[in-house]
Amino acid sequence: MRHGEIWQGLNGVLLFAFVALLIVVHMAYAVVPLLALAVMVLGSGVLWLTGEDHGTSRARRSLLRAGDDAWLVLVLLAYGGLWLLDVWRTGHWPVGEGNQRVLLPLWPLLATALLVWLLRYPPSPRLLWWAVCSGALGAGSIALYERLVLGRSRASNAMNAIPFGNLSLLLGTLSLLAALWCLRRGYPRSRVLLGTALLAAVSGMLGSLLSGTRGGWIAVPFLLLLAYRAARDLVPSRWRYGLAGLVVLVLLVAAAVPHTGVSHRIVQAVTNVQQYWQGETRANSVGARLEMWRGGILLVRERPWLGWGEGRMEMAIHDLVLEGRLPAAVERHDQLHSDVIDTMARRGVVGLTGLLMLYGVPLWLCWRRLRRPGADPGTQVLAAAGMMVPVAFIDFGLTQSMLRDVRGLSGYLGLCVACWVALRAHERRLSLPHERAAPESSS
Repeated sequence: MRHGEIWQGLNGVLLFAFVALLIVVHMAYAVVPLLALAVMVLGSGVLWLTGEDHGTSRARRSLLRAGDDAWLVLVLLAYGGLWLLDVWRTGHWPVGEGNQRVLLPLWPLLATALLVWLLRYPPSPRLLWWAVCSGALGAGSIALYERLVLGRSRASNAMNAIPFGNLSLLLGTLSLLAALWCLRRGYPRSRVLLGTALLAAVSGMLGSLLSGTRGGWIAVPFLLLLAYRAARDLVPSRWRYGLAGLVVLVLLVAAAVPHTGVSHRIVQAVTNVQQYWQGETRANSVGARLEMWRGGILLVRERPWLGWGEGRMEMAIHDLVLEGRLPAAVERHDQLHSDVIDTMARRGVVGLTGLLMLYGVPLWLCWRRLRRPGADPGTQVLAAAGMMVPVAFIDFGLTQSMLRDVRGLSGYLGLCVACWVALRAHERRLSLPHERAAPESSS
């Protein structure tokens, strides 16, 4: 077996493990990337010692030099670099329960290194689809067990219910794209993967509903629209309309069932808003969020360009509470429940620019491929997957600082890297004449 095949195989196992276990196994969000880093160091060392790189063909070298890859590398370095500069100027690292967040600023740099390594030895795109389906099935099964057997009010897998529900939803909608991947004409079709993907889509969305994560539900129409767009050249119009209606119907029925708790969570949100605007209380779930956003906006007005800095923002919020300008309930949280407001309060317009690039560059790179006339259907499906990740996190970040959560940041970086690597591997396969004849031979 050639060196390149060994590293491709290991990368495939690690990519599968990361996506499939992200919210199923508690420490997978950190352990799997660290194992991937160890494999990268070992592989680079072996290749350097032997003086041979059997796995890097001329096509792979041109792939690594591609401008699109460079854009993604640069934005990851910029986001991590700005965060590290903020830590340097304040002397404070991120904190959280059990100090889990202390190394978060380093994670974009780790993602950059792993992106370059995975682009060099990319695993099969089919592994991505099996991984997202496995993750969605695991999340949905855990949610059902916790709600129906353990009788818990919100499914969470003993973690924060918000990232659990949001990531479950994202894995579920990505599973819809896995089903579309199986419908491409002229390619060997896997009925097993197709059936698994459809079941996983329902399971992932059910996991989100049972978690009671209301903020993520706003993303559903946008994610389904992306899936609908990816299906345009794969599924006849009458079937697209029917499938879209079926998905919506399943979601509505699931939401209407009392045991899911969805209707209760929606009624609770409406009640919280009414109480807030009537001045009855600002300490409920919705009221506390609105007050945190108001406090963040007050801080941004005072220091708009560079923000207050890591560690100092919390002290500034504390001062606003002491002055009576914010309720004490705000201090129970170490983030402002909005990625945009929290980032601006900490790092100002400079930090916001980095955040928008972190969202925008993957969206732009994948949108170019999704809308390209006559594009290969497989490329379009993978491009839609690459767009789903930032679209979902933009929505998730409206009501929760997902990128300050360990699984949130790890999930965003890891899924962006996984989708991009799968997309580029598929494009490379199409570009090689001897592989175009048997495009699925290695997937």
